[in-house]
Amino acid sequence: MPIRNLDKIFAPQSVAVIGASKRPSSVGNTVLQNLVSGGFAGAIYAVNSKYKEVSGVACFSRVGEIPEPVDLAVVCTPAITVPEVVRQCGEAGIRGVVILSAGFREASQEGAKLEAEVRAAAKQFDGLRIVGPNCLGIMAPHHSLNASFASDSPHKGRVAFISQSGALCTAVLDWAIQEKVGFSYFVSVGNMLDVGIADLIDYFATDDKTESIILYMESISKGREFMSAARAFARDKPIIAYKAGRFAESAKAAASHTGAMAGVDSVYEAAMARAGIVRVFDVDDLFDCAELLARQKTPSGPRLAIITNAGGPGVMATDALLDRHGVLAELSDTTIARLNEKLPATWSHGNPVDVIGDAPPERFSSAAEIVLADNAVDGVLVVLSPQAMTDPTGAAQAVIKVARLSHKPLIAAWMGGDKVREGIELLNDAGIPTYSSPEKAIRAFMHLVSYARNRETLYETPREVPIEFSLDRAKLHSMFDTVFREGQDILSETASKTLLEAYEIPVTKTTLARSAKDAVECAARLGYPVALKIFSPDITHKTDVGGVELNLANADSVAEAFHRILHRAKQHRPNARIEGVSVQHMLIAPNGRELIVGAKRDPVFGTVLMVGAGGTNAELFRDLALELPPLSEHLARRMLQSLQAWPLLEGYRGRPGVNLERLIEVLMRLSYLVADYPEIIELDVNPLLVTPEDAIALDARIVLDRQAVLHPVRPYSHLAIRPYPDEFTKLAKLKDGTSVVLRPIKPEDEPMWHALVASCSSESLHLRFRYMFKATTHAMATRFCFIDYDREIAMVAETQENGERRLIGVGRLVADADHREAEYAILVSDPWQGIGLGSALTDLCLDICGRWGVRSVVAEMAQQNHRMVHMFELRGFEIDRSHAQDAVVARKTLTVQQASSDKGSDGK
Repeated sequence: MPIRNLDKIFAPQSVAVIGASKRPSSVGNTVLQNLVSGGFAGAIYAVNSKYKEVSGVACFSRVGEIPEPVDLAVVCTPAITVPEVVRQCGEAGIRGVVILSAGFREASQEGAKLEAEVRAAAKQFDGLRIVGPNCLGIMAPHHSLNASFASDSPHKGRVAFISQSGALCTAVLDWAIQEKVGFSYFVSVGNMLDVGIADLIDYFATDDKTESIILYMESISKGREFMSAARAFARDKPIIAYKAGRFAESAKAAASHTGAMAGVDSVYEAAMARAGIVRVFDVDDLFDCAELLARQKTPSGPRLAIITNAGGPGVMATDALLDRHGVLAELSDTTIARLNEKLPATWSHGNPVDVIGDAPPERFSSAAEIVLADNAVDGVLVVLSPQAMTDPTGAAQAVIKVARLSHKPLIAAWMGGDKVREGIELLNDAGIPTYSSPEKAIRAFMHLVSYARNRETLYETPREVPIEFSLDRAKLHSMFDTVFREGQDILSETASKTLLEAYEIPVTKTTLARSAKDAVECAARLGYPVALKIFSPDITHKTDVGGVELNLANADSVAEAFHRILHRAKQHRPNARIEGVSVQHMLIAPNGRELIVGAKRDPVFGTVLMVGAGGTNAELFRDLALELPPLSEHLARRMLQSLQAWPLLEGYRGRPGVNLERLIEVLMRLSYLVADYPEIIELDVNPLLVTPEDAIALDARIVLDRQAVLHPVRPYSHLAIRPYPDEFTKLAKLKDGTSVVLRPIKPEDEPMWHALVASCSSESLHLRFRYMFKATTHAMATRFCFIDYDREIAMVAETQENGERRLIGVGRLVADADHREAEYAILVSDPWQGIGLGSALTDLCLDICGRWGVRSVVAEMAQQNHRMVHMFELRGFEIDRSHAQDAVVARKTLTVQQASSDKGSDGK
């Protein structure tokens, strides 16, 4: 679905330049010249009270005087005038505005006030969209639109470029024009007063000219919208991103180990990985990836074949490939035999394929053609080093002929200067990505391999790991709500462990001792050896104040340790409130491993989960992994596998591994806990002792957000990814008495989804999908089973047959990014048609639309689907039979529900 009114900006029929000028090199003059010289086919108007015409374009005093409708206004006037200009645009019916003017919040406090005035002016007009202010402008080469003050326009291409840096935009443009790299769109977003990066990703996802996105970003303000847009785009097309400001410090001092370790950049890293975005750490890599994305398909795997006319560059390429975890393709016997026929006897007889320094152009093309045909090869890199007998231009021409006949990516590294320049030009003109060194080529190739791997993760169907809670989570929340309101902002170890235990996360029992005598009695009751830890709401890191004593084996050592702990704590923190010590039994686990697990609230992406090597050295070694909840079994396992300590967890040099399934379950339970409690801003379990048998929290601390405690927020609004919406689940009874569970679909439903589709007749499938297919695939299933619950939902009907769970129907809603309109489709298994299942699913989906605030629902079906048409008519849908072919469109305008409980249920 189109993003509201962005077509007015990126595909306008008419453009007005407000602040157009005759003064050479002014912004207003440059923008107008770019529109005229760029070949924009629509109407162009100038607005400036000083002129009657500018560069042959009719000029008006005010935008409201333009006699024809205007789609896009490009504002080039001083900042102080922009609020009034935007108001005039709104009154004139203009709904697309690009503000190039600077001098807003990036400049001063006064500028920030001006920006607020612009926002207020725009809000008066429904649907008015703004790019900027303080931006270079926008370009849409396929529409011959250059609404910017850049000096040149890029070629038409397939890559959308989005940047928060105007200066980088100009550098990329210069490079792209030189390298003949094209773009579908080129956007400088500026201050993002209205249109943000998420809006652009959503818009470009619907554009058939855009096959990938290159993103330069400095910060994100709306993490949830960004994650939804990026995940949706990356399921089908790659996003390559450079995030600036990697080493920015957190605004607040961390109150826990987790907070201290999970820095700002590491959270962005986790978010991008979860969204399927490939992150690069060098601006040069942005250029290299842009070149590859613009000219080649994404490789299907990491297996690369290298063809070279010199051994050294071949070794360089191999080293670079293996260093980045690529795979040197293993050539088949058939490929080797064919190469033997075409190459000199002295060729390398393996990969890299060294065609020898005297190789004529035909030898390059023969080797490339043979290697590309090998099923074990996912891509080919051709490296040319100019030698006395080398013909770089002829070799380029020969390689181009082969590349045109292959569906696999072929990239080139033509090394050298003047001798190879003509060959590079030919390769660029032919759309073959060409680099100055093998390492650059490898980096670009592997970034796209990373995207392919990330995409597999997005599409992966998880193994179902049922975690059943014996406790009522809603009742549990109300109980702890009282504890939160009456307690401290930092919960004690005892209170923290009580909450963990309620979520069935094993903990060691802890008791509070306010005197040495109490400590001795507690130790006797718990059993020796014991550990004593300072008990104070003001002391976060106990070891920093000497507040921990371990392996105390008798009463005397406990009493002495009590006095030592209190004495040291008072020396280090004389103003801290010290209530005594906590006493707990020491677990002896020679094969155990200590981890730290926890959660931290990030200001952009909400709650973030962390796992890492734990104990007192956790912050020193920083062996950690971050992930956004909700956590699946696969994501939890991926976190653990990314740790340097992973081999130790699996088992190393004769030592047994830990209980990984139990550890993964604990991580998933922790995910449930922090999802249920927006009041928690930091949580530490350090250490979590993991043994071959179990995983047990030895220490815990929870930090609360007092404002969230006093003023409850909407469910899940503290998460960047909407968890599974349990609240939509309900029981229903069909006309024949069959009981069914209506619930949102899950990724692990894939096998049952395949079975549902298989149970449908060809006629039913054609009525639902409106095209014929022979069988479902994994890619199809993941598209329908893996969804973003913020903007799409599929309600399935599940029943039991012969003791087995089955899906017998599914109703699907896909909303636009603004939740203004939703498309609806339904599929019911043939044996279950005609007994009210379709009606039950439809009514539930319409109810969800009301909760989402959707204004209209539209469904498209075949004219011969009389049963569905009748069902929609009964529910007040307008039926439109005027469409081409056999399509019927049903549409209904909804009354938006205003109940706060409904509005909160979507987590937005």
